[in-house]
Amino acid sequence: MKPRRRGRACSALAVALLLGGAVRDASGQASSAPTAVASAQAPTPTERVTFDEAIRRAVEKNPTVVVAATGILRAEGLIRQARAATRLQVIGNVTTTTLNTGVEFQGSVVTPQNQITASLTADMPIVAAAAWARKAQAEDTKTVSQLALADTRRQIAFATADAYLTIIASRRVVESTTRSRDVAKVHFDYATELEQKGSGSRLNALRAQQQYSIDDGLVEVARLSLYRAQEALGVLIVADGPVDAVDEPAFDLPPDTTGPLTAFRTDLKLFAGQQEAAEHIFRDSSKDWWPSLDAIFQPSTTYPSQFFLPANSWRLLLQANVPIFDSGQRAGTKQLRLADVEERRAALTGGVTQANSEVRAAREAIASGERSLASSRASADQAQQVVQITNVSFRAGAATNIEVIDAERTARDADFLVTQAEDNLRRARLELLTALGRFPR
Repeated sequence: MKPRRRGRACSALAVALLLGGAVRDASGQASSAPTAVASAQAPTPTERVTFDEAIRRAVEKNPTVVVAATGILRAEGLIRQARAATRLQVIGNVTTTTLNTGVEFQGSVVTPQNQITASLTADMPIVAAAAWARKAQAEDTKTVSQLALADTRRQIAFATADAYLTIIASRRVVESTTRSRDVAKVHFDYATELEQKGSGSRLNALRAQQQYSIDDGLVEVARLSLYRAQEALGVLIVADGPVDAVDEPAFDLPPDTTGPLTAFRTDLKLFAGQQEAAEHIFRDSSKDWWPSLDAIFQPSTTYPSQFFLPANSWRLLLQANVPIFDSGQRAGTKQLRLADVEERRAALTGGVTQANSEVRAAREAIASGERSLASSRASADQAQQVVQITNVSFRAGAATNIEVIDAERTARDADFLVTQAEDNLRRARLELLTALGRFPR
C-alpha cells in the first residue's frame, strides 16, 4: 500500500469558513455583548521535535516497522529449515521388547524374554535437487522481506511527514483565525461604543457581535484541529502525548533527479524482488522431477543378544527415490507458479506506470502551487488593505457596518487560502521527493 493521502486536518475548517450564521443565546435572542465562555486551553505538547528528528524516531520506533522487521526473522528461520533438509540428519531409537516367555535350546537362551535394542540412523542427502531449490527460494524470501521493511519505513516516514505538515498548516490557521477574531472584536467594541453614545444603531452592534462570535468559534475549531494533528504525530513517533513541530522542512530537490525510478523507489524495488523470487520458483519447477539419493548408516546394539544374531551390527544403505507418475500434481503446481509470475510482472508494470504518473503530477502540482500561492498572497494583502480602508471609512461615516463585516470575512477567507496554498505547495514538494524515491534520505 502507498500512503498518498493528502492531509485532512483543515477540511472541516474550510467548510466552516464558508458558512455564516447568527450566534444566539439560550433565549433565542442575539446578546448585546460577547458571550462569556471560558475558553479551555488546549493541552500543552509533551515535547517539540524537528522534522528530521520526527522522521528518524518514527522509522526507528514505530510498531509497524517493528512488525515488518519480524518478517526478516521469519525468513531466516525458513532458510535454516531449508538448509537443514540438505544436511546430515541423525536420529536415535531405543526399543524394549518383552515376550510372554523366552525360548531356550539345550540350556542356551535363543530368544530372551526381555530385550533392549538401541540404534542410530544417520541420513545424508547426496542428490536433493528439490531441497537445494527450496533453500535458494528461502534466501529470496529473506531478500523480499528486507525490501518490504524498507518500503514500510518509507510509508511510515511519509505518514510522519504528512502529520508534521498538518501541524504547520493548522498552526497557521489558528493564527489567521485569531487575527480575524481580534479585528472583529475591535470592530464590535467600536460599534458598541457608538451605540452607547447614541450615534450608532443596535443592529450594527449585533452584526459586529455576530461576526466576532463566528470568528471565536472558528478559533476553537482550528485549535482542536491543531491538537489532533499533534496527537497523530505523537502516535507515529511513539511519544506519550501530543508532539509539536519546531521547524518547517524545505524539501529541496537533489541536483540529479534522473535515472530509473526502480533504482530509488522502495516500492518498485519490492515489486521487482517479488517478481524475481516468483520467476526463480517457476524455473525450479523442473527440479521436482529430479531423483533424490540418500546415504543411510544404521548402527545398532541389542542386549541381551539373541543366539543367532550378533549383539552389535550396522548397515549402510543407498536409497533412491525417482518420481514416475503423479497424476498431474507437479504440472498443476507449475501452473500456479506461472500465474504468480504473471501477477508479479503486472504489479511491477503497474507500479512503474503509477510512479511515472506521480512524478509528472507532482511536478505540475509544484508549478501550480507556486502560481496559486503568489495569487493568494496578493489577494490576502489586498483584502487587508480593504479592511483598513473600510474601517477608516466607517469611522468617518463613509462606509456601512455591513461593508466592514464583509471586508473582514473576505480578509479571513483570503488568509485561509494563503495557508492552504502554502500547505499544498509543501505537500507537492514532499510528494515529488517521494515519487522520485528520494524521501526519506
